[in-house]
Amino acid sequence: MDELLNRLRAGLPADALITDPDVTVSYAHDAASFCEAGAPAVVALPRTVEEVQHIMRTATALRVPVVPQGARTGLSGGANASEGCVVLSLIRMDRILEINPVDRVAVVEPGVINAVLSRAVAEQGLYYPPDPSSWEMCTIGGNIGTASGGLCCVKYGVTAEYVLGLDVVLADGRLLTTGRRTAKGVAGYDLTRLFVGSEGTLGIVVRATLALRPKPPQQLVLAAEFPSATAACDAVCAIMERGHTPSLLELMDRTTLHAVNRLGNMGLPESTEALLLAAFDTPDPAADLATVGDLCTASGATQVVPAEDAAESELLLQARRMSLTALEAVKSATMIDDVCVPRSRLAAMLDGTAAIATKYELTIGVCVHAGDGNTHPVVCFDQQDPDESRRARESFDAIMALGLELGGTITGEHGVGVLKKEWLARELGPVGVELQRSIRTAFDPLGILNPGKLF
Repeated sequence: MDELLNRLRAGLPADALITDPDVTVSYAHDAASFCEAGAPAVVALPRTVEEVQHIMRTATALRVPVVPQGARTGLSGGANASEGCVVLSLIRMDRILEINPVDRVAVVEPGVINAVLSRAVAEQGLYYPPDPSSWEMCTIGGNIGTASGGLCCVKYGVTAEYVLGLDVVLADGRLLTTGRRTAKGVAGYDLTRLFVGSEGTLGIVVRATLALRPKPPQQLVLAAEFPSATAACDAVCAIMERGHTPSLLELMDRTTLHAVNRLGNMGLPESTEALLLAAFDTPDPAADLATVGDLCTASGATQVVPAEDAAESELLLQARRMSLTALEAVKSATMIDDVCVPRSRLAAMLDGTAAIATKYELTIGVCVHAGDGNTHPVVCFDQQDPDESRRARESFDAIMALGLELGGTITGEHGVGVLKKEWLARELGPVGVELQRSIRTAFDPLGILNPGKLF
């Protein structure tokens, strides 16, 4: 410990290291606080690329594990500390280095908050689409680490589609530059895409070149009430089958609606079984909403309410954005699943999840990026009750198994972390796991980068 601290101090400012165990313990977990975690030996908060390189060279020399962290808003334990590790927090590397309206790119450090970047580019008539629900808190580096999605993925795609190039500090301290800032480029293997979603196991992202889009028109939102989740999913299929491209297509089940009303007094219709939100940011969003409203009615919607202006639209979206917080208030702990299935199997996924909730006698609310088939079943349980905690974990596993049976994946945007390691192996199969471990070893032969995650 003394040698580690002495070597780190030799290349870092005094305020860049935290050793007080009463403080370092607060860096042990991400938002999945029930996942296993160790006690960090030290927390390092660099401000420069050179300081990150010094930390990694020191860690390699002493064979000390390093766990990179952003804002710790992750939901699968991917940023949880390993015992005796160096927690490498990147939150002080928070500069927007460039916004270029001609090339339509932004160059940023990893600690930049998603919402801060979004607002900065909007001032120049540009748009950075990836918008996780935690966008007011989460960092771009964390978004890259987990390949985050968001509410607007159905039209604009996920983080991976906007990362053009990266500067990455490798395990031994070398600096690697990947990708490009041009509109096209196919020189060599796509290492940029490899790092996106790697959860800090291949290197430390210290700079990112991100693609931007022109700022779209103000979107309008429609809310449609349905007597069943199946009817709402039928409407989703009809909307996509007819070739519509909404900027947002979100679904909340009855349990989620009740939780949102309790927390925020939103006045959402508690008699409905599912609420579908659709939005368009086209030149004539009202006309698109009218067409989609007809499809919802034909699929069995009992009421369709289009927002008349941006304020009403934002109120509806606020209800969706607070759904996770509302479900977290139901019990002392939550396990948030992240199963993505083909849109055509979405109804089966929701019905199956409801059956699992009944079987295990638990409250499980579901909010869905319906346009992507990405479901977020939230298992609510009392962490102090051993039996309820056991049933929560079993129900969580049952939901992931259901997703795989329906041709889906165990994670659409939250990542694997420690929570889903066993299930990643099931999804990839032995050959897939072997090859992915080989890739990890090529970048980090000593296995010091975020050990215990993914595999």
